[in-house]
Amino acid sequence: MRVGVHKVLMNSPADVAGLERLIEAGEVAPAEIVAVIGKTEGNGGANDFTRALATLSFALALARHLGITPDAVAKRIAFVWSGGTEGVLSPHATVFTRSAAPAAASKRLAIGIAATRDLAPEEVGTMVEVRLVAEAVRRAQAEAGIADAADVHYVQVKGPLLTPAAVADADSRGARLVTRDPNGSKPYARGATALGVALALGEVAEAALGDEAIARRMDLYSSVANTSAGGELSKCEVLLFGNAEGAGGDLRIGHAVLRDVVDAEGVRAAAASAAGEPGELREPGAAIDPAGIAAIFAKAEAPPDGRLRGRRTTMLSDADIHYERHARAALGAVIASVTGDGAIFVSGGTEHQCKPGEAPIAAIVRV
Repeated sequence: MRVGVHKVLMNSPADVAGLERLIEAGEVAPAEIVAVIGKTEGNGGANDFTRALATLSFALALARHLGITPDAVAKRIAFVWSGGTEGVLSPHATVFTRSAAPAAASKRLAIGIAATRDLAPEEVGTMVEVRLVAEAVRRAQAEAGIADAADVHYVQVKGPLLTPAAVADADSRGARLVTRDPNGSKPYARGATALGVALALGEVAEAALGDEAIARRMDLYSSVANTSAGGELSKCEVLLFGNAEGAGGDLRIGHAVLRDVVDAEGVRAAAASAAGEPGELREPGAAIDPAGIAAIFAKAEAPPDGRLRGRRTTMLSDADIHYERHARAALGAVIASVTGDGAIFVSGGTEHQCKPGEAPIAAIVRV
């Protein structure tokens, strides 16, 4: 099995021209598309409807090629969108395909996809969500053919947050919620899904977990989870990436930990991890060939105390711009300065995704 990675730029959340060009050129077969991960130019909040628009637009386009309904496309293909393209971040989509291919001589990129059942509003941000995600991660790892959890380098999970409609539904049934604030539910939703990844991969023990730990016990975390929450979903979709024996193609994936939003060496370390050459690319100031990088996925976080390497920032005190938008813009510029490409996936909010102040980064490279 060979995984293909195809990046298309977007002029709006409804722009599918790039995808259509790949299909017309024969570079992408619609029947082989299994997932799409992208960035849209919304605000990234609970009322960011650019994500749903992008899913609808891609589903409509692919429905024509596949001869099925848009709803069937959305069930067949995993769509994960992150809103917010502040600074130099460029709206884009990364299209993943799977096709038959002979095995390579060494481990190559593999992908596994799974989804939970629909979650009730009162289950969002709770241990119910943690366990459901853990089960889905295990299924995705098995589907990818990855035997060793150490070969898993990136697990993208997109799940639901609490919309006003979800809050009203819970109220009508007398159900207890983790919070009544839609935007305030994001840390719980992202945190629960990240802990689900950590539980499945053995990064935390279930005995250490509980509802009271979610979005509070930040000493519990995954180093490879990248989680998001949106109002357009009712279930959690899991996309697991790693390197597997028997996989074909010329792509590998690796990961690293960013110690802050200006950690350029962390970007190089992720690329080095994927290339399997830890010494060469970790040299200070070493260049990275942009042509060799197929995609980068990262999380951005503000410093826990607002101070970045001893200097005060206003990320956490700015009443006009949410800290996630500050962090995405800063990290996007740093990654683009290293790779020369602003079409990178950077999302905000790192609850239970690395230690506080740190963030995960994964790179897919050609080898």
